[in-house]
This record gives sequence, C-alpha cells and structure tokens, in this order.
Amino acid sequence: MKRILVVDDEPQITRMLRASLQSGGYDVLVAGNGAEAYNRFLADRPDLIITDLAMPEMTGIDLTRAVRQQAQTPIIVLSVRDTDVMKVTALDEGADDYLTKPFSMSELLARVRAQLRRTTEQNAVETQIELGDFTIDIGAHSVLVRGQSVHLTPKEFDLLLLFARSPHRVLTHKVLLRGIWGTAGDNQPEYLRVLVAGLRKKIESGDAHRYILSEPWIGYRFVPDPASAIIDPTELTTS
Repeated sequence: MKRILVVDDEPQITRMLRASLQSGGYDVLVAGNGAEAYNRFLADRPDLIITDLAMPEMTGIDLTRAVRQQAQTPIIVLSVRDTDVMKVTALDEGADDYLTKPFSMSELLARVRAQLRRTTEQNAVETQIELGDFTIDIGAHSVLVRGQSVHLTPKEFDLLLLFARSPHRVLTHKVLLRGIWGTAGDNQPEYLRVLVAGLRKKIESGDAHRYILSEPWIGYRFVPDPASAIIDPTELTTS
C-alpha cells in the first residue's frame, strides 16, 4: 500500500484529504505544518507528499527544498489563486505538480496516480520509453507517435525526452530552458516558445493541443495518454 503524507495547517482540509485518500486505497499520514511534515518524512519515508504552501514554522516551499536534498519523492502542492509566484517557486525548487484551491478530489486522485506511476516507471532501466501514444528509442534518437515515425531535430528530441521523463508533471519555463540550453537559456524564453511550437506541429494532429498543455505563466505539462487522462478542458489551450 502506497503511503501519502498530507500537510496543511487547516484541520478540516487534512480530514477531508485523509478520508478521500484512504477511500482510494492509500495509507495516509498527516502533519499540521512544514516542520512537523519534514520530521514525518524522515521517519516514515512516504511515497508521495501533498502540501499546502502558506503554513507557519516552515512553508511548503521550504519543505520541498528540504525534501529534495534527501530524495526525489513526488510532491504535489496546493495553492490559492493569488499565490502564482509561490507556485512557480515551488515548482522550480522541485515540486512535481500543483492544484489550485478549490479542486475536485477526482482530479487530485488522478494527479496522485500519475505521479506514483511516473516514479515506478523511472525505476526501470531506461533504454526505450513507451508512454501512451509514444515510443521513444533513446539510443537511436527515434520516435513513434501512434505507431508512425516522426522526424525530430536534436533539440526537439531533447525537449520530448524531458517531457517523457516527467509525464503529467508541470515543468516550468526555467526548468525546461535549463534542461535544453543550460544557464544560457535563462533569459531567452522565446527559444522555448519556438521549440515547443515546432514539436507540437510534428506530434499533434490538427490545432488542438492534446499532448503538450500550456500552464499559463508557469510552463507546460506533457500528457502522453490524453484518451485515458482526466484533464480539465480549460487546459486544452492553444497559447
């Protein structure tokens, strides 16, 4: 049974999350602030962490930073709509995904399943990645989308590989720029827009963006299996 650590300073939220996650078949631990959560993380080593951002004693960002010094445990952050800067900072510090309050439990459970599945897949020896509609041969630099060969430039292949290694995870502009161009890309966001547009033209069918979803002002999310994923229709943006 997978163990999930829920962190929030509002008891009614932790009660609600614990009940829903337990109904989903998970073992649930609860902490009321970041400092308590970090101690529980060290003692119990959960498989996934769900944390609020604004908390006393130790914020969700500080918790994310501390956990990342120890492990790659998936972290989903919860935030209100007026904390976009904190949300981006948390993702840059290593959080894997976020949900904006209020949210539906069905969406949270889908995000939890996606993160746990990604962690399991990353534990395998990586020579070929098969995800949803994609088959990526890393050594041969070849890509199949829905069984059809797609020719990508070296940078497009690098970008797709970054996405494929973190499916269903929000990757910020900064993370993607550094992943492709190193620190030289920090101040060149137009490079990323052009590269994403080129990759979309080759892997998408039509104008709808099913695989690479824009997270406005934050980054992108790769969904390799849109037919089976639970996606908010408002995320299917053409920005």
